[in-house]
Amino acid sequence: MIMKNIRFLVVLLVLAASLFATSASAQTFKIRSGDLLRVEVLEDSSIDRDVLVAPDGRVSMPLAGNVRVAGLSITEAQRVLTNRLESNFATRPTVLVSLIELREVVPAAPAPEPDPIVTNIYVIGEVNNPGLVQTEETITLLQALSLAGGMTDFAALKRVQLRRAVNGRDTVYSVNFQQILDGQSDVGLSQMVDGDVIVVPARRLFE
Repeated sequence: MIMKNIRFLVVLLVLAASLFATSASAQTFKIRSGDLLRVEVLEDSSIDRDVLVAPDGRVSMPLAGNVRVAGLSITEAQRVLTNRLESNFATRPTVLVSLIELREVVPAAPAPEPDPIVTNIYVIGEVNNPGLVQTEETITLLQALSLAGGMTDFAALKRVQLRRAVNGRDTVYSVNFQQILDGQSDVGLSQMVDGDVIVVPARRLFE
């Protein structure tokens, strides 16, 4: 007898826990546009029907009209529909709302990778590969000249020019490349910016 009573109590506790979990879930879940609901009125089964939550968040019910339910929990939707239908019954009706189908959630498309920032540097004159040097990384004057193939034997090392647009004006910086080679200057470590032009002139006759 005692064992039967214990089993009965265990069953009651399981049922109570299940009902509590269902109630908590109903309070947590929020109805969204696109969800399919089942609405039942115990006092008048002719009103019972499956309703789709429209894009504006409303459902259409006989005697109740268009009722906004998006953003409400199941319990709140039952209360709102009950209030709308109450005037059509002698006593307050019993309205049950259940979820039949959730709106399909389409995952957001991943954000496109940003286009890399390309720095354009122009190297002209006495270099082995004159022309445009493009890079996605920050490089120095020495690295730009290296990417242009290095200087030829006819380069005027002491008269290299770096031309850069500053505030809309062409500014010319003189670079003594021989001093860079001799370790007397660190100008070669200057960082290039987009649009820089490196000019390597040819040596004069007795230079």
